[in-house]
Amino acid sequence: MELLQLEYFRTVARLEHMTEAAKVLHVTQSSLSKTIQRLEEDLGVSLFDRNSRKLRLNEFGHSFLQRVEKALFELEEGKREIVDLTSSEYGKLTLAVNTAFMLPDILRRFRKTRPHVQFLVQQLSTQEMEVMLKKGELDFCLSSPPIQGSELTCDIVFREKILVIVPETHRLANRGSIHLSELKEENFVSLKKGNGIRDLMDQYCQKAGFVPKNVYEGDEPAILSSLVQAGLGISFVPEVALHALSLGNIALENIVFLHLEESECIRETGISQHQNRYLSRIAKEFNQVLIEHFQTISSNIKR
Repeated sequence: MELLQLEYFRTVARLEHMTEAAKVLHVTQSSLSKTIQRLEEDLGVSLFDRNSRKLRLNEFGHSFLQRVEKALFELEEGKREIVDLTSSEYGKLTLAVNTAFMLPDILRRFRKTRPHVQFLVQQLSTQEMEVMLKKGELDFCLSSPPIQGSELTCDIVFREKILVIVPETHRLANRGSIHLSELKEENFVSLKKGNGIRDLMDQYCQKAGFVPKNVYEGDEPAILSSLVQAGLGISFVPEVALHALSLGNIALENIVFLHLEESECIRETGISQHQNRYLSRIAKEFNQVLIEHFQTISSNIKR
């Protein structure tokens, strides 16, 4: 059994499509088919059910794939460890986030001491991040809500309140704080489902006895405050957004921030990683920068 056979098998098993796998691996389909056939001959069983042009992992294939994933993961981690031991200044970090607005400050801080490190950053959903973490394809995930589960470790690095923004002419604008249930008849401008704060507030609203009526759903958080200003609806925002505005001495005209009486309306941010992934010295330094960044924000908000 050869390493190349295992790598080819993993790709075919993930895609369950020989033609697509051949494109990904940059080999001919006939060569790939022969390699998979030799692997099956070595094992003495078929790993796929072949029906016309369809290819599906069978019971043997699913069982073998789990072992192959673990074996190749360990080999890739060994390679990462060797690279780390032979290079202290240069390296590569793979990071996934589901909100990117804090990322520029974090990267600027890290690059002051590690200017040559290469980053591959992806903005993904929490479900996508979990899958890639478990496959060993990411160093870290920075996400809210935090990603937790088997094979993963997660450090909660930040907790913040959820606020409500309303126009200054709103019936509740003169209140410093409100109960969530008081908003059940309101129109909301919101991010689309799958965004951390949207899914979180949907859960909190459901506990309060209502489903938010969203008159706008989008992908860009920055537009929400403008839509509130325009009177289209009200919106939920994390406490750090108010803090960022105060640091920049930015005043949003015609908008009021309200606190929620419900103490459980908290958003958590976490750093997640695969529990068996080898962390290079550079990765450990970056993890420390992340922790210190959020510690600074937390202390500033409490002042």
